[in-house]
Amino acid sequence: MKSKILFSVLLTASILSYSSLSRAQSSVTMEGIADGFMGSMRNSGDAARTSKIDSGGLSTSYIGFKGFEDLGGGLKASFALGAFYRIDDGAYGRFGGDTFFARDANVALSGSFGKLTLGRMTPPTTLPLYMFNPVEDSFSLSPLVLHTIVGTNVFPGTFGRTDSAWSNSIAYTSPTFAGLTINLHYQFGEAAGNSSKNNKGANALYQNGPLALGLAYHDVQVGNPVDNPIVPNGPSVMLSVPVPGGPNLVATRQKLAFVGGSYDFSYLKFFATYDRATHDVDLKDQTGTLGLSVPIGNGKLLGAVAQTKRESALFSDVKRTTVSVGYDYFLSKRTDLYSFLMNDKTTDYANAVSVAVGMRHRF
Repeated sequence: MKSKILFSVLLTASILSYSSLSRAQSSVTMEGIADGFMGSMRNSGDAARTSKIDSGGLSTSYIGFKGFEDLGGGLKASFALGAFYRIDDGAYGRFGGDTFFARDANVALSGSFGKLTLGRMTPPTTLPLYMFNPVEDSFSLSPLVLHTIVGTNVFPGTFGRTDSAWSNSIAYTSPTFAGLTINLHYQFGEAAGNSSKNNKGANALYQNGPLALGLAYHDVQVGNPVDNPIVPNGPSVMLSVPVPGGPNLVATRQKLAFVGGSYDFSYLKFFATYDRATHDVDLKDQTGTLGLSVPIGNGKLLGAVAQTKRESALFSDVKRTTVSVGYDYFLSKRTDLYSFLMNDKTTDYANAVSVAVGMRHRF
């Protein structure tokens, strides 16, 4: 009897030990953001103002799952699945027609060599775009994001249709050395008989104490989240720009270089960026930004300005200038309240003012 009891105790201990070891060697977590705001919004060139409850004032609402497994010998396997959703009406995606896992859908293998990732992921120019402006990844209130990714009906975004994530892509991330990390990206166009249709790019990110710097480049021909052709088997629309008195100017290829930086003085953090985009048609965009983040009480005063100059021999130069100022108040580490005032101005159109008040919760 004693031997049976001893055997049962040892067996139970072994099972518990194995279970604990398994948990230590692998992990799956859920994360996300719920961000909603009410505002009176208008871009320069809009026909009228819109009063609304909307999703994603400071951060796009999403729910995601991440996991890893320790394979031993310094190797790890991991995955990431992230789906955007709209907290105002419960619909999935950032907009109608968005793919379900539009934020992330990838698997990766990492080790001393770095990290290799396959699937849908953040492209090389998007991460530094968020890193080097104080309003980060806001698709509603960040001047830099509004100029580059979102755009308006009279001033399309300078990044065209490259989107904030690339599908069908492979990326290599180097080990971090002396604060420097390099990322290389390639997106397959998956066009039969046309292997030259693709997106490619790279970035170099440096962090050393209060100083952060970033360089990024992309050469794109493939639209995202899906590559919609103009005509069957035709080229994808990367950037369609209204031409006064004529048809839209359509660019199907873009080359863009980006440089950004920030410095944290502790009493304020300073941001600056510059990017230049050229196309396979007579069209050039240049965007510069400045920003500040100042700790005040339990929150931060945030301010940013972006100006884009669009040039072509087919029309007079056009400028868009957007200024955004707001206060982000933290109720806790995971929950904050924010309020923003934004002014937008595009050449030949009147100033437009927007006001937004919202709440963001991280989980």
